[in-house]
This record gives sequence, structure tokens and C-alpha cells, in this order.
Amino acid sequence: MSTLMNTYGERTLTLIKGEGSRVWDDAGNSYIDGISGIAVCGLGHSHPAVTRAITEQAGTLLHVSNLYNIPPQRALADKLCRASGMDKVFFSNSGAEANEAAIKIARKYGNDKGIENPTIVVMDAAFHGRTMATLSATGNVKVQQGFAPLLPGFVRVPFNDVTAIEALTAQHKNIVAILVEPVQGEGGVRVPAKDYLPKLRTLCDQHDWLLMLDEIQTGNGRTGKYFAYQHHNFKPDVVTTAKGLGNGVPIGACLTHGKASDVFGPGNHGSTFGGNPLACHAACAVVDLLDDAMLASIDERGVQIVETLRQSIGQLDKVVDIRGQGLLIGIELTEPCPELVAKARELGLLINVTAGSTIRLLPTFVMTDVETDALINGVIALVEAL
Repeated sequence: MSTLMNTYGERTLTLIKGEGSRVWDDAGNSYIDGISGIAVCGLGHSHPAVTRAITEQAGTLLHVSNLYNIPPQRALADKLCRASGMDKVFFSNSGAEANEAAIKIARKYGNDKGIENPTIVVMDAAFHGRTMATLSATGNVKVQQGFAPLLPGFVRVPFNDVTAIEALTAQHKNIVAILVEPVQGEGGVRVPAKDYLPKLRTLCDQHDWLLMLDEIQTGNGRTGKYFAYQHHNFKPDVVTTAKGLGNGVPIGACLTHGKASDVFGPGNHGSTFGGNPLACHAACAVVDLLDDAMLASIDERGVQIVETLRQSIGQLDKVVDIRGQGLLIGIELTEPCPELVAKARELGLLINVTAGSTIRLLPTFVMTDVETDALINGVIALVEAL
């Protein structure tokens, strides 16, 4: 009997090695990794520069706590602020922790203004994490089941619906922020209208709310910009990220701009391991590698995959939609399709199904043309065989 808690169900595949866009199991079988550890290993597995950074730091200093200055932490904060246009950074260990920091910023922002019971607007089908606050902000009844009472302080509206938020202003005088994913990943790779995020920025400016973007999955190059909001001409007040930031080393970050940057003071928040030398030095290597040329290649590869899939299977009755941004791609089908995960393995592919009926592709940024073609052709074959 396993001594592991059964939080992930039965796991039948054992992966022991990775290089670039491929991973190997304990039987020696090779797979093209089409999910990158769920948007984590964007630069592929065993990337030499990241490996070198980890090795260098492991032989120098792993941990000293945030009672002291940590040079790799300062260096990473500077790199992220330059890449994002944001002003300040708090480092955590995960995306959920980064979102916890954002939620605390919003509540303190409201309390500092004298607002009782500060409330954050969140979206249907959103996913922000599994801690109690982020679970309460999440819009998925299935993952919330069994954990009542959830935390108060959230009001939910449909995703991609600015009018629904505007309608809240008459009855909710205690709103302090909007928390939203630029693209809903777990919710089925939902890409909003192009004017959705800019309109939210305008709405927040009108009401003195914070616009907080959850870029845990969309950040660190995934959509073809360093952050997804950079496809538009605005800045959020708060942006959170994790997943691809460490390329496999656990690290999260909560970035702030303008009025959100002075909300936290000494003692308001903290983390024992957040921003440790190892994670920050590894993440510095990741940020350096995500240059303009790499980001442009992500965008081009994503367009190639989406267009090829649309031309090949887009007209099939069983296909509802094929959508994405950069290398965050969803193929929505008319029926639930969880069985495709196992069938893909038989073809030497690792894929994911989210929101029941959406094939989600999160491939690495370093796929070769041959690997890209194999991934596309494999997905086409899976869908056509349904």
C-alpha cells in the first residue's frame, strides 16, 4: 500500500528522465511532452543554462531566510520588473501563494480606505489555487466540494462579460479589486475578446479598484509575450506568476505597480522559503533566456499549430472550437474526452484534457519542427478516431 495520500488518483506512468521536449519512462519509452509539466517546463527538460544555474547555487548557498539580503532575489526582482514594467515583487513558492499575496493586498487596500468587508470580483470557471482563499476565488464547484465554509469576500460573474461587472456597482459598494486570468487555462483555454482586459482596466480606474491578473499559467512567455497583458497597451496593478518562472524549480511571484506597491509594509506578509537563493538563481536564468527572439518564436509556433489544427479537423462535427494564444492551445470537443490522455500515450504523446471536453496543449518552447509535426499529427489522429 502506498504511503502517499491519494490526491492524484491512480498514476500508471513513471517518468524518470527528460531532455528538451522529450521525456522517458522507466521502461525506456519516449514521449513528446505536450503539457510541459502543466505549463512549467517551457524551456524543456534539463536545459543546460538552468541546470548550470541550479548547480552553481547549490554549491554556494541554498537558504539564509528573508532576514537578510539575498543577491539572487534582488537580481530576479530587477529582471522581472524590467520584463513586466511593474514596480515591486514579493516572492513565494507557488502560484497559489502568489495569489494569496494578491488577495491580501486587495483586502488591505480596501481596509486602508475604510471599506468594510472588501470584496473581490472573480470569474465563473476561474482557477486560482487550492488554498482556502484561492479555492474560494476559484469558480469550480467540483474542486470546492467538501471544503465549506469557503471564505467570504468574493463576488462571481461570467468570464468575458464586462457588462456583468458594471451591473455590480449599484449593489456592491465594497468592491476593491478584480481578479482574472487573461486566458482561462483550467477553465478550458478560454480566450476573451480582445477588448476585455482593456475594458477591465478602464473600469478599475473609474472606481479606484485594483486590476489583478492571475498569470500563473499565461506568464513567462507562454502566450508569446512575457506576460499576456503585454498584448495590450496597459499595466495591471497586481500580476501573479509561477509555473514557468523556475522551469521546474518551485517559485512564485506577486508583482505590483503604482498604488498597489505601497500596500504591504513590514510584518504584513512573509515566507520562510519564498525567494530563496536556489529558486531565484534558477529563475534568473529562465528570464534571461526568454528574450524577444524566443517570445516571437513562441507566438509563431502557436499560430502554426492552431491554424494547422483548424484546417485539418476544425470542420468536424465533433469539434466545437480550436483556440489559443501562443503555446496555450485548446481543442474543445462536443463530448467529454478523458480517454484521449491514455490513447495519446500509445502514440508517444503527453497531452491533457481540462474542463471535461477540451484537449489542452502546453508544449515546450524548444520543440523541433519534427516534434511539432508529430504533436499536431498525433492530435489530429486522436480526434479523427473518436
